Amino acid sequence: MLRPSPAPAPALRSVLAALGSPTAVREPRTPALRAAQGPLSPEHPLPVYVLGVTGAPGLAPHTRLAGWRFLIRNGDRAIAAGETMLTPDGWAFSHFFEGPYVSATERALLQAEALPVTYEPRLLSVPELYMLTLWLHAGPEPDGTAVAPASADLMVPLAPAPPGIAAHRPYQVSDLLPVLSTRLAPPPLLGSPAPA
Repeated sequence: MLRPSPAPAPALRSVLAALGSPTAVREPRTPALRAAQGPLSPEHPLPVYVLGVTGAPGLAPHTRLAGWRFLIRNGDRAIAAGETMLTPDGWAFSHFFEGPYVSATERALLQAEALPVTYEPRLLSVPELYMLTLWLHAGPEPDGTAVAPASADLMVPLAPAPPGIAAHRPYQVSDLLPVLSTRLAPPPLLGSPAPA
């Protein structure tokens, strides 16, 4: 089951404004949005976190909140997504996009709904690996600001996933984060001793 976090009102307003006035934003609408017939609605708001590269093996990973993503629904399916970003003035519309991560996000959310444990859905981006996961956070925080995956959390890599990581398979954080940390670690300098 899912326990979604409510999106900040300014983030939702900025996406609604961009949907309502295609000339109000610099970014053009995607082909799917231009061709859509009928009403468009932003749904399934998900906070988007970015995994930080620690620079040293063995250090706990850290994340930072980078935006909110809304699936843009037309009829019975999501055809695109709208993303907001945090600016010095608050939440602002960033861009629309479409592609495999839209349908993969929708699929992963349906998959997560069937789980017996209640999770808070988030997205975790790993830009260096061109990877996006549905981060299913297990524990509620009083202020909702957990910035690192907890041991009870699950990660569901979205398709397309990097080689060697199965898309749409739920991973325990303790199984997936070491793999990601190894791939993100900087290569050793020439002449440095090999790690133990």
